Amino acid sequence: MITPRIEINLDKIAHNTRLLKSLYSSKGISIMCSTKVVCGDTKIAKVLLENGIETLADSRISNIIKIYNSKINVQLALLRTPLVSQAELVVKYVDISLNSEISVIKELSKYAQKYNITHKIILMVELGDLREGIMPSDLEDTIEKAIAMQGIKIVGIGTNLTCFNGIEPDDEKMKQLSLIVKNIREKFNLTLEIISGGNSANYNWFMSTKDVGEINNLRIGESVFMGCETLYGKPIPNLFTDVFTLITEVIESKIKPSVPYGAIHKDVSINIPKFHNQESMRRAILGIGLQDTRISGLTPMLDIEIIGATSDHLIIDCKNQNLQVGNEIKFNLNYEALLSAMTSSYVAKVYV
Repeated sequence: MITPRIEINLDKIAHNTRLLKSLYSSKGISIMCSTKVVCGDTKIAKVLLENGIETLADSRISNIIKIYNSKINVQLALLRTPLVSQAELVVKYVDISLNSEISVIKELSKYAQKYNITHKIILMVELGDLREGIMPSDLEDTIEKAIAMQGIKIVGIGTNLTCFNGIEPDDEKMKQLSLIVKNIREKFNLTLEIISGGNSANYNWFMSTKDVGEINNLRIGESVFMGCETLYGKPIPNLFTDVFTLITEVIESKIKPSVPYGAIHKDVSINIPKFHNQESMRRAILGIGLQDTRISGLTPMLDIEIIGATSDHLIIDCKNQNLQVGNEIKFNLNYEALLSAMTSSYVAKVYV
């Protein structure tokens, strides 16, 4: 079979989806499933839909258009603040977008009027992680301006934590968001159907809190596909953590010195490498490299050691494994390695 490839277990995705949907709904929280790590893969999208997901979310408009064109009957959300240059595409293909800039909402309003569409928006509030979000002190002014725009409907308030600076979505942060929501509802008489408290990092808060407050939605991706929460990276009980397997092939296997010889200069990563002399070793080269995935996020399933990589080659110490040309080597991936491997057109995607 072709290598390198990602083997994707659709049954395990289905299982994780059902369990997480049931878990979060036990406290009245719905989930949008983020498909960004799988690049809007339509086979995976169908599995998510078949197992109870009603809204698929992605950061890339091209991924959303892919799902839209596959005729999957599901609500589509754009996770990243829309690019002004893509505002028309957002209005045409996206049901709900997350927003933090009034100038962008103005562009969405322009195209919503052009196509006679009501475009729904969730306003993102900054609560300390310092990625996207309106400062709480500026939120009322933003709402006043957005309400006045034709073709725009504010359907929710959200926040994002952990992703950039690792700020925990704890009880204090969620209570702060709930208080903001209550004040906005009272002042502007808005229904605010969706109060989106965060992402897969909210798992520990959800399990420990006695009161979810106004929070009724989370945007989940990593928990579905990796089977873990993202605050500490710990597996969630009863979820599969091996949905994806990266498989590549040995293209060279030889006994070579452990230390290079000749004048040493900077390597492909612009570092001057350092070496430990271990006598000769069996070194193998695998047919995958930096252009295909994030090497630091790979964990081999065999007792071998990754020495390093260039754009197209992964070099390993075979240790006690007698690896030969043509042998297939399997790896587990972390989220970043999965993201880059799924994005790479050089890595085949195979469904099992």
